[in-house]
Amino acid sequence: MKLKTLAARAALVPTVFALALPAAALLPTAALAQNIAIVNGKPVPKSRLDVLLQQAKRSGQPVTPEMEGQAKDQVVLREIFAQEASKRGLGASPDFAAQMELAKQSILIRELFEDYRKKNPVTDAEAQLEYDKFKGQATGTEYRARHILVEKEEDAKALIAQIKGGAKFEDLAKAKSKDTGSAENGGDLDFAKPESYVPEFGAALTKLKKGEMTEEPVKSQFGWHIIRLDDTRAASFPGFEEVKGQLKQRMEQVKMQTFQEELRAKAKTDYKFSPPAGK
Repeated sequence: MKLKTLAARAALVPTVFALALPAAALLPTAALAQNIAIVNGKPVPKSRLDVLLQQAKRSGQPVTPEMEGQAKDQVVLREIFAQEASKRGLGASPDFAAQMELAKQSILIRELFEDYRKKNPVTDAEAQLEYDKFKGQATGTEYRARHILVEKEEDAKALIAQIKGGAKFEDLAKAKSKDTGSAENGGDLDFAKPESYVPEFGAALTKLKKGEMTEEPVKSQFGWHIIRLDDTRAASFPGFEEVKGQLKQRMEQVKMQTFQEELRAKAKTDYKFSPPAGK
């Protein structure tokens, strides 16, 4: 009986071992799922890679397979370099401790602002109200002007005489104007509001009728202008969908600045902050 029992137990050994083998074989796979690599016996956790890729996403970068591969390389290299720095005792220096404290603060502050941004988003309704406010202020008239800019008053007067004598304004602008940006287009400045120009130019422009040219040169800080008004139109304004993204971004910045100022105002400190620049 004993011999039979021992034989039966012996027969069971391979079966039990075979059942246990898959579970044991899974261990390296599970470890690899949690780690990118092992460097000098120390695992490099996948969570470090996840953080790097998350930072890339936050900054608006698309996470491609190529970028993920580069990020993996970077994570493993960092571990190699960090281990060497620790081996040399560099992590025990006062300078390292001070830098670590600053780094810790930077990460905490970044997380604070990101948390605030997520919990206080700019809604489409808020952006629409801001858009309507700006649009209401954008009423008025836009003027399409051409000009020729020269250094001397006598040169400007001579050009006016040539134009009155039959010379084409556009040709003289291309040949004589020192405003190279508009000269190649025959002096064309496209549509703009008068206030977008220097005061002397804008004032002279609004006195002209369509097709008229200034009888006398107009002096500004840039030189002497000969101005012709080609057309006018009601001030245009881009559609809400065109500017919604930019508008929301600007409003988020204002919200964030207000949040920071509120935290600063509530803080109890004996420190006196420097006044803002220009005040």
